[in-house]
Amino acid sequence: MVERVVPEGQRRRRRPTKHGAVLSERLIIETALRLVARHGAEALSVRRLGTALGADPSSLYRYFRNTDDLLLALADEFVGRAQQGWRPSGDWRADLREMGLRIHAVYLANPQVALLAAHRTTGRAHETAAVETILGILRGAGFPDPVAVRLYHAFVDQALAFAALDAAALALPAPAREADEAVWLAAYGKLPPDTHPNVAATFPLLAADMRDSGYPFALELMLDAAEARLRG
Repeated sequence: MVERVVPEGQRRRRRPTKHGAVLSERLIIETALRLVARHGAEALSVRRLGTALGADPSSLYRYFRNTDDLLLALADEFVGRAQQGWRPSGDWRADLREMGLRIHAVYLANPQVALLAAHRTTGRAHETAAVETILGILRGAGFPDPVAVRLYHAFVDQALAFAALDAAALALPAPAREADEAVWLAAYGKLPPDTHPNVAATFPLLAADMRDSGYPFALELMLDAAEARLRG
């Protein structure tokens, strides 16, 4: 793609696509999300999007400068979905917990897109709203601005890092994912206590816990540390 985006007021396509839909930024984003979920990163191309939309691929230039611009829109869409329906409770810890779990859950619902977008900074409307909201929670709780900024940074990076890690596991082909899960029984379950006493002693708990994401517990540890810092 080349950089020749048409101003927003001039974008609307007069004629429907071959599929009978009127081309729009929303339709392109939803179609791109669907394609990437099914086919991975290679689906994010002008040609494949044009085919799926029933439109001339060049018409996408009216909405996005290039495929990276579209990817940023997908990332911002996920941030927006995480905020849909969220309302502050007035309890800073509960609000941060819910926000973090929402971010994590949205990315895991579409792991292929998470692999492409979890590490990107969009500067778009949904992301800027999220930054404002999270900083507002922290400053409203009484954290000084330097601490609020550091906590914001750690909180968001933790949520997105776990989202990318867990999404990578979910995006594996089923045989590979099942093989990874079987390692805990096939390898760690057979380690003898004389050479690996700690693994042998904790193995039933270890094997059960490693089936799930470590994010909820890591989030609580971060909130514990933040609360201790606030009280101190």
